Amino acid sequence: MNCLSVLQYAVEILKIKHIIVCGHYGCGGIKAALENQPHGLIDNWLRHIRDIHQRRSNELLHLSTAEEKINRLCELNVIEQVKNVGNTTIVQEAWRRCQTVTIHGWIYAISDGLLKDLDACVSSVADLAKIESL
Repeated sequence: MNCLSVLQYAVEILKIKHIIVCGHYGCGGIKAALENQPHGLIDNWLRHIRDIHQRRSNELLHLSTAEEKINRLCELNVIEQVKNVGNTTIVQEAWRRCQTVTIHGWIYAISDGLLKDLDACVSSVADLAKIESL
């Protein structure tokens, strides 16, 4: 509810034009989601990461190291969250009103401080449909 309240205020009141969904490589949450052990309440939050892992398991199997797998899952999680933000009623209604709102999917490398654009930029329902298959 907190995130949706902030999103609604930003889109409807402040009329922001850009939303940035930014993850980071080596994410501890991603690592925890891949472990076969309970973590308590956080497991509810990690469930969606496990779902992404399961849906993309064929792609992840082809990566050679655990680090590569974790980092790719970090990227996939950002893309999934771009989709989730784009599918909120808040953003959907803004687009129906022809309000300019663009959602950007980026990932940050803590090791070198660089941001990477994941080419998951969504400015409309049509754009959202294009990345739904990613």
